[in-house]
Amino acid sequence: MRKSELPPRTDLILLGGGHSHLFVLERLAMRPPPATRITLVTRDLHTPYSGMLPGYVAGHYAFDDAHIDLLPLARRAGARVIHAEACGLDADRRQLAIAGRPPLGYDLLSINIGSRPTFAAEVEADPRQFAVKPVDRFIEAWQRLECRLRDDAGEIRVAIVGAGAGGVELALALDHRARHLDGRRGQLRIVLCNDREQILASHNPRVRRIFERILRQRGIELRHRFRALEFGDAELRDESGHAIAADAVIWVTHASPAPWLRESGLELDDAGFVRVAPTLQSLSHAEVFAAGDIAAVAGYPRPKSGVFAVRQGLPLARNLRRVVEGRSPLEFRPQRQFLSLISTGDRYAVASRGRWAFAGRWWWRLKDRIDRKFVRRFGELPPMAGDDEAAPDLAPMRCGGCGSKLGSGILEPVLTRIADETGLDLRGGFAYADDAALVKVPEGAALIQTVDHFSSFVDDPYTFGRIAANHALGDLYAMGVPPHSALVSVSVAFGGERQQADDLYLLLSGIVATLRANETRLLGGHSGEAAQMSCGLSVNGFAEPLMLWRKSGLEPGDALLLTKPLGSGMLFAADMRGRARGDWIDRALASMLQGNREAMRRLRRFDVRACTDVTGFGLAGHLFEMARASGVAAEVVLPALPLLAGAAELAATGLVSSLQPQNLRLRHQIDDPAGLAADPRYPLLFDPQTAGGLLAGVPAAQAAEAVATLRAAGFTQATVVARAVAAESPDWSLRLVSA
Repeated sequence: MRKSELPPRTDLILLGGGHSHLFVLERLAMRPPPATRITLVTRDLHTPYSGMLPGYVAGHYAFDDAHIDLLPLARRAGARVIHAEACGLDADRRQLAIAGRPPLGYDLLSINIGSRPTFAAEVEADPRQFAVKPVDRFIEAWQRLECRLRDDAGEIRVAIVGAGAGGVELALALDHRARHLDGRRGQLRIVLCNDREQILASHNPRVRRIFERILRQRGIELRHRFRALEFGDAELRDESGHAIAADAVIWVTHASPAPWLRESGLELDDAGFVRVAPTLQSLSHAEVFAAGDIAAVAGYPRPKSGVFAVRQGLPLARNLRRVVEGRSPLEFRPQRQFLSLISTGDRYAVASRGRWAFAGRWWWRLKDRIDRKFVRRFGELPPMAGDDEAAPDLAPMRCGGCGSKLGSGILEPVLTRIADETGLDLRGGFAYADDAALVKVPEGAALIQTVDHFSSFVDDPYTFGRIAANHALGDLYAMGVPPHSALVSVSVAFGGERQQADDLYLLLSGIVATLRANETRLLGGHSGEAAQMSCGLSVNGFAEPLMLWRKSGLEPGDALLLTKPLGSGMLFAADMRGRARGDWIDRALASMLQGNREAMRRLRRFDVRACTDVTGFGLAGHLFEMARASGVAAEVVLPALPLLAGAAELAATGLVSSLQPQNLRLRHQIDDPAGLAADPRYPLLFDPQTAGGLLAGVPAAQAAEAVATLRAAGFTQATVVARAVAAESPDWSLRLVSA
């Protein structure tokens, strides 16, 4: 018997990476709540700060200046991160639906997903019209317009629908950006469409007069009482049939909520926003909180503005903690007035509060200072404070041996649920509880088996299951063998029955999803509990022995090509220390989730002399195995190594994976006549990979076509990384070359 950490009793899901949740994550990082598992579900890993978006569009800020990386912030808070978009909510069952994957259960849910402009449904499918939110799609669309301005010498007409602060600020920012584009050939003509009698309806008359004058000076046309209805045939039409000529339309209209909230069971206001009490709790479901644009605070109606989401952040964090601790939440009363700072595209702004308004460059500098301070706050967290509360009760003792198996009360419902949802044939052992699976070997074929097992390196059990299955299948694909069936062994972290059941369901769902995509049967397996989630698979395949690819078989002159980029070990080592960017980790996960099945199929078209998959021993270790088994040496073209985003930057800092020092012992077998070991890419030769690519040797004459074929199949960074040469000396098997 041994003790474990206190298992979680409460599942807290933070849905969305909005401004309010930044404060929640900050406070959770400073003082984590006891026995609580925190999960951040977010569509975007880099959340834009709304106050700096116009400056980013105008060209005053770089991407990192105006965006907050949620991943390091969540790491500091001890929160799991699930990079996905919510698509539904069953508030009565406490189930959050997520696009493309199983739902998540919760005890507490906090919603901070913001709002989107109201627009017609066909906007999503028409590249000529787009909304200002989600911001990443808006930025992509604007970049397409920028390209047109550079390439087309004519006039490009853009209609902006909505003349509130967002629409006015965006029009001026786009105008400034278009006037200062390098190599600009075309001209941008902007029409600002307003369905009211005047712009900036929520601001005082002095503010409106200032902006009407600035818009006239910039040549931006104003169309009042124009309620836009549809766009087509290069025209934006209103309800009365009037039309405005336009090549593109940007919607910055009234805020609207996520449509799936209508079916959530939560109490909503007439516009579809979540009705909450002054405590920020749902009026119908006390375990649900909401803040920012998505919330409608009963008794305190306020416009949809980022300033209120910011002000609600600390009260939301405080109340979530109080509910977790069994205390009553406190009411929050939002302010009625606030300082408004609206930029004019250039480094100039208009400030207003109540009835007064002033304009000038000083106000832009003030806005710039406030905005930069906000972004820095969540990128430079203070040291974690000690917990000043009494120590929690001792955790229950956890058994070892067979006592560490998951009970049937957890296991059987999960397996039944997966079988019902997937239609999986469980005849191999689950359905009848047999002790082992029976697999018949086809006549004339040999049974090919492999096994892999490792601990989780990502928070999301579903994604971990998919990657673990991909990693195990890679060994068969490296031998040119289609997989047939698999056994699985999983351990979930200590916790309550519901938490363990949820984790097991998500983990097995991910494994099954990958196995099904690879036409592989799940025969059975074993489950247990441990201090950390882990997963392993034993995979079977059948093949004729003479058709197998092996590590031996390379001949001098052969080209060695790698199908996927390197750097996953280094990136996740950095992620554990909170030093990896969210987009780096996102791209690394995408690479791991790309299986090697199609790469094997494409390589079958060529004369593959030898093959392996690049995993724990790193590229150098696996290349050394191939060279030694083939009786040749290999020249590694160091500058040709394909790398994951961020890997080179981290390598330059000296940060490495924990397995790297063992892999590095191989350096004594590497000849380095040109002194390339000083290259920042050199450590990545020894970086352990998870679900890495195939390393295949083909005749040099086939290399270019093989690379082109792999890239066409989606392996966009496939490239030749080495070539086989005659073994000249027993002192080295690998040699570094620059070309």
